[in-house]
Amino acid sequence: MSKAVQRNSEDVDRHPGLFISGQWRTGSRKGRIDVIDPATGSALGSVADAGADDAIAAVEAAHNAGAPWAATPARQRSEILRKCFELMMRDADALARIIALENGKALKDARGEVAYAAEFFRWFSEEGVRVRGDLGTAPSGNNQILVQYQPIGVSVLITPWNFPAAMATRKIAPALAAGCTCVLKPATATPLTAYAVARILAEAGVPDGVVNVLTSSTTSEVVNAMLEDPRVRKLSFTGSTEVGRVLLRKAADQVIHSSMELGGNAPFLVFEDADIEQAVQGAMIAKMRNGGEACTAANRFLVQRPVAEAFTRRLTEAMSALKVGPGIEADTDCGPLVDRAAVDKVVELVEDAKARGAQVRCGGRQPDDAGCYYLPTVLDNVPTDAKMFSEEIFGPVAPVYVFDTEEEGVRMANDTEYGLIAYLYTGDVGRGMRVSTALEAGMIALNRGLVSDPAAPFGGVKQSGLGREGAQHGILEFMEAKYIATSW
Repeated sequence: MSKAVQRNSEDVDRHPGLFISGQWRTGSRKGRIDVIDPATGSALGSVADAGADDAIAAVEAAHNAGAPWAATPARQRSEILRKCFELMMRDADALARIIALENGKALKDARGEVAYAAEFFRWFSEEGVRVRGDLGTAPSGNNQILVQYQPIGVSVLITPWNFPAAMATRKIAPALAAGCTCVLKPATATPLTAYAVARILAEAGVPDGVVNVLTSSTTSEVVNAMLEDPRVRKLSFTGSTEVGRVLLRKAADQVIHSSMELGGNAPFLVFEDADIEQAVQGAMIAKMRNGGEACTAANRFLVQRPVAEAFTRRLTEAMSALKVGPGIEADTDCGPLVDRAAVDKVVELVEDAKARGAQVRCGGRQPDDAGCYYLPTVLDNVPTDAKMFSEEIFGPVAPVYVFDTEEEGVRMANDTEYGLIAYLYTGDVGRGMRVSTALEAGMIALNRGLVSDPAAPFGGVKQSGLGREGAQHGILEFMEAKYIATSW
């Protein structure tokens, strides 16, 4: 049986301590943090509660492990990351069950997340041995310009609840490949996955102190303590734009290099020349991956008038056919939202849209069952002054808006402070490229409902973030360029 994760998810450690310097510790704060199953409202277990002292201990551990890890040959770090990939795939079923239980997402989505998460270990195991410097001659001819890349140092990684495995590995893998050590602070709603990943890292041979994991009921206290420590040189955060702004202000005090993957308000454009069946299939992926609880989720369906009714009708049929139930059940298509607050937010947005004239084509309410559920919903005749036009829904709700011209569609798509991802469907390649260029987003899905790939740069523009994760860009976020002027 695996030391990293027990095969039977009923036997996994549901009461882990903090993971600091390779040891499991109790938190300095009294009591523990309950982990709630959103399908039932009952406690799955509890995790240790860290205070500021624990945060500094984690930074200390990462700092002490920093120099030896940075000096470890890239090939050796690569082999350890490759082992992490293999162990994660070995324990994929158990990890998927943990995610489905604490997050609520459908088991099929949880399995997809584990495969995606593991791939970051494989990708950066390969990318870590390919970091190259530059050599050139100054235009004056007076000296040579030598550039080398070095680890940026101790990194604080803050991850959200909606992809508890993938958001952790998307940060841990490039940090380790670059030669950095880190402290991971996962969301308290879904911490069991993060601690399970910590066990995999330890089994794979990651040295003590290179990766530390802590959870806290006072997030601001522990994060502020770390960001005030001069040994911390990197902050990588995935979460809301509001929290990102706060963290950027805090990081500025120590001039900490910051990467931000923040909120989204993704438009999904369907032009009159699109293949409607393909567009609906893409829409279901873009909207319902993780039940709509994703920053990449399609938030506004902008459909050209001649095909608006046909698209809405087919989308309604597809959404109505989804089976709602506990994520852990194999035949569930749409699990519960993560907590009651998430449900309340969806209810508020849908009721606001209805009050402004939107029509419910399917769903539009909570089911009678207990738990944090909301029925897959399609709304049409949604006005652009509805709150959901400008706010992330983060739930299984698809609002349809109509436009007439290409210019109007692009204008509506760009009418947001966010710019993470945009989707568009068209049968005209020229239009596809023209609109892709005009859309203000860091990622474009052209006739596709999914863009995420460890080999591609993930990130947004405007209020959706700073920097990129994945691809070769991801590892450079954890490195500093050093310029050496020399002559020979």
